Amino acid sequence: MLIILDRDGVINEYDGNYICSADEWHPIPGSVEAVARLCIAGHRIAIATNQSGIGRGYYDTDELDAMHEKLEQLVEAQGGCIDFIAYCPHRPDDQCCCRKPLTGLLEQIREHFHLASLEGVIMVGDSRKDLEAGHAEGCRPVLVRTGNGLDTERHLEARPIPGADVSIYDNLSKFTDALLSAEGW
Repeated sequence: MLIILDRDGVINEYDGNYICSADEWHPIPGSVEAVARLCIAGHRIAIATNQSGIGRGYYDTDELDAMHEKLEQLVEAQGGCIDFIAYCPHRPDDQCCCRKPLTGLLEQIREHFHLASLEGVIMVGDSRKDLEAGHAEGCRPVLVRTGNGLDTERHLEARPIPGADVSIYDNLSKFTDALLSAEGW
């Protein structure tokens, strides 16, 4: 099964400030191991991440590549593999089609894997825009409480995403535990 992950706040620590270098990029404890466990169990991993820091001039694509190389090396050291990373470099006001909650990143992922649709694919995020993008493409939305997740959970209680059945876990590791034990999946 393909699993799509948001990056900031799901895999790496995120406090709302831009992560502008590989030195500033730090995995959430247990997240790299969780990604590797998913891979070892036969799942394919894609990442869909908004990176408006590029469009804002805070860092460039070389620095983003260095962050992703660090992530990939850490996952590979645990026996896993990131199959594909799609990112949006645009600012929110650029009116692109790829910035989540729009679905352009997910469409790139679908095309990369030569899939007719993303129906039933799991999309894990920490923000409403992650969940909305995934739901719009037929994914099963999963919220983690890391990063922006706690705030997102509170907002979803007040204003749910119409038609979306959102599963909620404390972090990527807890989601992985549940998925691999088939609880609720």
